[in-house]
Amino acid sequence: MSIEVNNESASEVDEHELVTLSRYVLDAMRVHPRAELSIVLLDEAAMERLHVQWMDLPGPTDVMSFPMDELRPGRDDEEPDEGLLGDVVLCPTVAARQAVEAGHATQEELLLLTTHGILHLLGFDHAEPEQEKEMFDLQRRLLLTYLAGRGSGSAAGTATGRG
Repeated sequence: MSIEVNNESASEVDEHELVTLSRYVLDAMRVHPRAELSIVLLDEAAMERLHVQWMDLPGPTDVMSFPMDELRPGRDDEEPDEGLLGDVVLCPTVAARQAVEAGHATQEELLLLTTHGILHLLGFDHAEPEQEKEMFDLQRRLLLTYLAGRGSGSAAGTATGRG
């Protein structure tokens, strides 16, 4: 699995952990082992430009996803497709503010947002209530099992939903 992190922000981020989490989520979702994922960290000005350009919404946002080959989670009865998963774009300063509001560390917020972004790349959405429940339940389960595996006791408050 190829996972590249490009930090174009001035924020210090544990890039290794973003890769480790991403690999965990992609494995759990049975994504092809040769799939490619890019994670980009931007400052607020750059994130705002993307937010306006692609969503026609003002201000910076926390996470955006840009799918490439529209890969979907693998199923037990078939081999997953190989290809480019796409880009997850994060804004660490927005994540830091959200982390304060939620009462946890910025890195935990970035893990949540990375998981959220990957699920969007895999076709999950939260436009409708039933979609939101499915996506956020899956997001929570993935993040909690990842955090439990690394020995974190602070996972319960971390795995809330994000838009």
